[in-house]
Amino acid sequence: MIRLAVRVRCEDAEVVLAQLLELAPSGVEEGDTGDGVVEYAVYGSPGELPQLPDLRAAAGDALVEVTTIELPDAHGEGQAPQRTVPGLHVRPPWEPPSHRAGVEEIVIDPGQAFGTGAHATTRMCLELLLKLASEGAQRGALLDVGTGSGVLAIAAARLGYGPVMGLDNELESVDAARENAKVNGVELQARSFDLRRERLPAVAGAAAPTMLANLLKPLLLDLARSIELAPEDLIAGGLLTEQVDEVVGAFKECLSMHERQRRVSGEWAAVWLCRGE
Repeated sequence: MIRLAVRVRCEDAEVVLAQLLELAPSGVEEGDTGDGVVEYAVYGSPGELPQLPDLRAAAGDALVEVTTIELPDAHGEGQAPQRTVPGLHVRPPWEPPSHRAGVEEIVIDPGQAFGTGAHATTRMCLELLLKLASEGAQRGALLDVGTGSGVLAIAAARLGYGPVMGLDNELESVDAARENAKVNGVELQARSFDLRRERLPAVAGAAAPTMLANLLKPLLLDLARSIELAPEDLIAGGLLTEQVDEVVGAFKECLSMHERQRRVSGEWAAVWLCRGE
């Protein structure tokens, strides 16, 4: 068993990850080595691994280092690395399936709801959700506030979170989320909800479920004030880059949450917040 790792600059990591998943669709192990460097690794026999020239081309100018390590045979006996980031492909129903091995495929018909997976904020929330899932934390109850088409909630259910509830103040979004959940074969409780007038509901009795919130800044600020018990993890999107610090500050002041990781794409950003210090 060979471990092939490529280290890249953190600011270019999400672009490189997308390229690497094309070369290794069964999954990539991700780790933060510090000093602004992220490491991606794949495992396999020599004939199964991507070629070094392809890896270097995928990393481009972001490349810091490529290393290979031969592991004991026991590493590969029926068990994958613990922190594997699965591939995830979101497509509309009119596009053909990708048929890529090891890739979770999600079919989303947005109808009149927001969220096809193509917008930068949705994509970055999905990336952070994959990162959270790969950390080995318990995948329990999850609440998606502003679920739109249900794409984030459905992805969470596919990754093993449950029960999953999606909230939205638009009835069209609630209907779209329910229909998309049915198409993708996952259980999702979707319901109409007004963040500014209603208390956040409990998810199967969970006092502090993992939360996703791909909302605009004013609603995220309202959310910070509305949550009674801070979740262990919360992923917030829908932000312009210059708005992130204000939102992070609100969750810190109201709930003592701190920033774990931030993603930026052009003018848009998403952030992963954690409870405690």
